[in-house]
Amino acid sequence: MLDASLIYIGAVFALAGFVKGAIGLGLPTVSMGLLAIVMLPVEAAAILILPSFVTNVWQMLAGPSLGGVIGRLWPMMLASCVGTWTGIGLMAGATARYGTAFLGIALALYAVTGFTDARVKIPNTWESLLGPMAGAITGIITAATGVFVIPAVPYLQAIGLEKEELVQALGLSFTVSTVGLTVNVSVEGGLSVSVAATTIAALALACLGMWIGQVIRLRLSPVAFRRGFFMGLLLLGMYLAARSIF
Repeated sequence: MLDASLIYIGAVFALAGFVKGAIGLGLPTVSMGLLAIVMLPVEAAAILILPSFVTNVWQMLAGPSLGGVIGRLWPMMLASCVGTWTGIGLMAGATARYGTAFLGIALALYAVTGFTDARVKIPNTWESLLGPMAGAITGIITAATGVFVIPAVPYLQAIGLEKEELVQALGLSFTVSTVGLTVNVSVEGGLSVSVAATTIAALALACLGMWIGQVIRLRLSPVAFRRGFFMGLLLLGMYLAARSIF
């Protein structure tokens, strides 16, 4: 008989994969947010790594512009890794409670940017400065929370990438962040053979959910779905932050 926690983890990754398939992002955001309700962030991150890596490599390779995207964004990617590794230890031990609070705040901030449909345009001449800054800040937040969307996603949306370039850029950013996070989780003792079966099951359900999300995306209004998604993230983020702080 399946343990209730395993059923919950499976449901979380099926939902997170569905969201990623429907709107192109959200697997780490949804999975870390929901798993943090029942476990420490470092434990959730250990389960997240394989599903996140596989689905993001899939997204990164799907398109014609990967070489150009890497050439444009490599300083940001390098800074993201440095920021993540600088924050080793933030997700474990006595700081775990604060990591959950930071996760809730990051989710809420991300939801606000998406729900309000706020858009900022960044001139190409500023990318050499703002790209590494966005990468480094994203890396530190990744180290503390396991979520790598703030400020990477708003930044990538602001630099004028075409639709397919943006999809690949998001896949590249998430893949690099997952690799960086893997180092942190390993150092913090989160990786172990005991989570292997759970991780493989999470990967299978995430891929299934992603495929279903891609099918549903063709039949639903993207605007309505995104609004519902960001509202849910806002409520979840507020709950996690309030629970951790108070």
